[in-house]
Amino acid sequence: MGGANEHDDLLDQVKIYQRKVLEYEAINDDINALIMANSGRSEDMSDDDLKRYRELAHKRDEMLHEIRWLEQQLLNDDD
Repeated sequence: MGGANEHDDLLDQVKIYQRKVLEYEAINDDINALIMANSGRSEDMSDDDLKRYRELAHKRDEMLHEIRWLEQQLLNDDD
């Protein structure tokens, strides 16, 4: 009863999870590029770069939280 819908829901969750992981990795790459452009140190950043760095780091933290939440949802579905 409704097995196909459950399967579709799981596939949708996996796709969302994969998209979030890719977004997280892209943000992480942006952060690394910003750090490397500033001699590898956030202390050497201009005010604009430091603001951008903080925004990206905050967004990355939020993405990691979402990814972990999605992992829990996917793991709970297996039980």
